[in-house]
Amino acid sequence: MSDLVAVVLVGIGTYLSRASFILALANRAIPPRVVQALQYVAPAVLAALIIALLTTDEGTVAIGLPELSAFLAGGAVAYKTRNHLYTLIAGMAVFWIVRATI
Repeated sequence: MSDLVAVVLVGIGTYLSRASFILALANRAIPPRVVQALQYVAPAVLAALIIALLTTDEGTVAIGLPELSAFLAGGAVAYKTRNHLYTLIAGMAVFWIVRATI
């Protein structure tokens, strides 16, 4: 199987899996408990991204100045604003700036 066919098949599968939920739940009210549980998705994904960034394939911690700076800046913004988007923007901006300057 060529790489292009694999990419197209995975793309179609991803689209169909997302579309199925949208179509199945289009005319239904989402229960409040589900909505409450979905509020924890963004922090969980952000934590998973942070852990993936701060560890190597062998599981050892690999943190440098850019990562530490971004972590502290993102943590401060998260504490102050409680906004996931601002946290992500601040952390990535600090990471890129520090990484480019060292």
